[in-house]
Amino acid sequence: MKRYLPFVIVAVVALATIGSGAMLYRAKRPHVLSIPEDKTLSAKSGPESPHIRGNPDAPVTLEEYGDFQCPPCGMFAAFLGQLEKEYESRLRVVFRNFPLKMHQHAREAALAAEAAGLQGRFWEMHDVLYREQETWSKAPNARELFESYAGTIGLDLNKFKNDMDSEQANARVDADRQRGESLGIQTTPTLFINNQPLETKDKNPEGIRAEINAALEKKSQT
Repeated sequence: MKRYLPFVIVAVVALATIGSGAMLYRAKRPHVLSIPEDKTLSAKSGPESPHIRGNPDAPVTLEEYGDFQCPPCGMFAAFLGQLEKEYESRLRVVFRNFPLKMHQHAREAALAAEAAGLQGRFWEMHDVLYREQETWSKAPNARELFESYAGTIGLDLNKFKNDMDSEQANARVDADRQRGESLGIQTTPTLFINNQPLETKDKNPEGIRAEINAALEKKSQT
């Protein structure tokens, strides 16, 4: 059985407008727990601190457990960029590593992202890994490509190479995966909005936006 949730982008033409859609699906999806109150979102460093993009005080948090070699995760990354533009300061994004064993280069890619993070460029590497996913996923030596990406985004290449093998980078990847497993996660991408897992029926662009809007409305009433 597939270990990830396919995120399928569907183009819809209606009258003079063109919209894109996406759907995540999985038969008999395992039960995923809600995230307990997460005090690590304010942490500055360490294996438990997450990677956050957007307004740190945003009323809505979208947290993803992703695998850089997972094609549906790559498709979701493109949609996520749209959400960030739409919601601006009202949305913050958290990324957690959940490399699947079925993907040959997934853990190495996660280490590349974490190594970039040690130079303050996690999100730049996150974006290029997903953008170039089809290329490095098929490469016999993906690490060479990761090193070329590191140079492209302006990293100290020697430090990057050392950090990919470092205990710190490995600890970050392991901590994320262990945290995901404790929540019952088995597939990628798995998404949470304000600590609540998205149900299968909501894992499409309209559903995700509806959940974000509901979370914003709830926050405005408190």
